[in-house]
Amino acid sequence: MVTVTPLVPDDAPALFAAFLGADAMWDYMPVGPFATEAELVRWIAEAETSEDPLFFAFTPKGEGAAGFGSFLRIAPEAGSIEVGFLAFSPGLQRSVAATEAMYLMMKWAFEAGYRRYEWKCDALNAPSRRAAARLGLSYDGVFRQATVVKGRNRDTAWFAAIDTEWSMLDRAFRTWLAPRNFDAAGRQRQSLRDLTRAILVAEAPSQIATGSD
Repeated sequence: MVTVTPLVPDDAPALFAAFLGADAMWDYMPVGPFATEAELVRWIAEAETSEDPLFFAFTPKGEGAAGFGSFLRIAPEAGSIEVGFLAFSPGLQRSVAATEAMYLMMKWAFEAGYRRYEWKCDALNAPSRRAAARLGLSYDGVFRQATVVKGRNRDTAWFAAIDTEWSMLDRAFRTWLAPRNFDAAGRQRQSLRDLTRAILVAEAPSQIATGSD
């Protein structure tokens, strides 16, 4: 359904086309939007040299790259790794391929021996908070005034799954991704949120206080 491969400049044409006109998707990102394909090529060429963050392209079967993400704050000595710097094109958002990409990254991390898998986002980013919970990541709290992104304060919401939860999460993802979970029109029979809810240790409140009205 989707491949997760190292991000390279050759992915830029497909990504630029996929991202075109979707400037709002960059609101909470430290980079973007990219005005030209050449600008995206330059950024990917620089990102390709980084080992932390370590970037990957998400490519749905039969298509070009439609998004990217990374592992970052990689700490083997602590057994901790974060998934982040996620950019999903409008066509990839809310798709089976997007969920599978997240599953594959989580699967790699736990099978590589990491014991804590983290997801962090701007506390104002409600879609990202919902996505973390849907993927089975428990809410760990908010770090107030954690950083500044594009000139704005960012309170950072933390989510994580740990290794003792992986077998349950793996089963939930495989159940959801199974072809029998989708009808002829591609509609899910059982939601991933329902499958992962019981695994969560804590959920974020619907509105996270950020120190501003």
